[in-house]
Amino acid sequence: MRTIGPADDPYGPDLEAGAYTGDGVAVDSANDEIDLNGLAKDEAKAAMIEWLVAKGLGHATVTYRLRDWLFSRQRYWGEPFPIVWDEDGVAHALPEEMLPVELPEVSDYSPRTFDADDAESSPEAPLGRAEEWVNVTLDLGDGPKRYRRETNTMPQWAGSCWYEMRYTDPTNSDRFADAENLNYWMGPREGKASGGTDMYVGGVEHAVLHLLYARFWQKVLFDLGHVPDSEPYHTLFNQGYVQAYAYTDSRGQYVPADEVEGDETSGFTYKGEPVGREYGKMGKSLKNIVTPDEMYDAYGADVFRVYEMSMGPLDLSRPWETRAVVGSQRFLQRLWRNAVDEETGELTVTDEPSDEATRRLVARTIAEVTDEYENLRINTAISKLIVLNNHLTSLDTVPRDAIEPLVLMLAPVAPHVCEELWSRLGHENSLAREPFPVVEDASLLVEDTVTAIVQVNGKVKARIEVAPSISEEDLIAAALAEAPIVKALGGAQPLKVIARVPKLVNVVVKK
Repeated sequence: MRTIGPADDPYGPDLEAGAYTGDGVAVDSANDEIDLNGLAKDEAKAAMIEWLVAKGLGHATVTYRLRDWLFSRQRYWGEPFPIVWDEDGVAHALPEEMLPVELPEVSDYSPRTFDADDAESSPEAPLGRAEEWVNVTLDLGDGPKRYRRETNTMPQWAGSCWYEMRYTDPTNSDRFADAENLNYWMGPREGKASGGTDMYVGGVEHAVLHLLYARFWQKVLFDLGHVPDSEPYHTLFNQGYVQAYAYTDSRGQYVPADEVEGDETSGFTYKGEPVGREYGKMGKSLKNIVTPDEMYDAYGADVFRVYEMSMGPLDLSRPWETRAVVGSQRFLQRLWRNAVDEETGELTVTDEPSDEATRRLVARTIAEVTDEYENLRINTAISKLIVLNNHLTSLDTVPRDAIEPLVLMLAPVAPHVCEELWSRLGHENSLAREPFPVVEDASLLVEDTVTAIVQVNGKVKARIEVAPSISEEDLIAAALAEAPIVKALGGAQPLKVIARVPKLVNVVVKK
């Protein structure tokens, strides 16, 4: 079967139009039993497969091709291959009692080179310099003989392709994991036809590289009978990039973003010289990275975690804005003040039962946050916790039966602050051992709601269900947490927010 495109005009191609690069349609692809002429590529393939199956000449199947892994590396670091070569150039795998093969000490980590004028010579991996380690006398079962070790190494992340299995039995010195441990943690179980980790979370590059090779590794071990299941993971979730501005000088070289001065009006400079600005993912090569250590020192780990998780939907790329971190800091400060007196350090919560409105809000928050966490909508979970915390701030005294569920729900995102608050609330055991809050009285969830329209510059972008009694502050917070609004703002602050409680929020952004 061959295809034809516009350049294959039977009366002569239009040379000025250039080569046709599309898929085209099938030509010269017919016999007495099947005619594929005129069909597009995919249609022709499907018709051909259907004909072959009907004739009993073949069957449809899906094939996969593993991309070149560059598994053998010409460098020092990485796992050594347990292979030796005899004097005849035959490879031999080392027996188990000679494992593991450990890297030798070397004084020079660069490859060894040879005479450039010698056509037979070639560079050698750094391990080639360790002559005593490379050239060894071993008895592999037929008497002592001289062998030469393999000097290439595996990539340093070869071991990470099976790390989830090693976690099941990390102290085993005889094998990578005992079969009983693998069956318990990674094997098939009730309600699940196959074993493996329930969810794999990683970036796009991780899914293309590590996830692909980890699955390949697992399937090889399964075929060899070493693991109980052919799949290491069941669900993939890709988080988006954290994005930030990067700056380049007149040579096109990136300069440290934290040393750039100026603004959009006056322009940006680095050491007095003008620089260009671009927007993309945060990374070391772009010199625009903000290290976790910097954030820990300035704000603490919990503020950093809350900010990162509230930046936007987890699966979308999100803009980094250091100035916005203060919002997360204020949230945790309000939470602390709702339970602890800042002056005396004394607990201020009351054991009196919550009022009806508070109990309903707590119940609704538990139900909604549970759903948000289960679906990895952590940013909207945090926004609902902020709404509850703001409500508690408005009370004369904060009831224990309201703030304890709040602390437990926030703990996955701000574990250090919540652990300390849990202790101050009089609990001897860690909250990590506490069950997640549940709604015990379903009647508290029965409440009339209204649909609030959320606009951006007057155009409808979202609709949210809110309580008729919602405050203006809480309505705005809920609106700004919606994914379309987060995307429209792009990390910037709105120019203005107009709220008509409880039915309308209009977010004004710069066009």
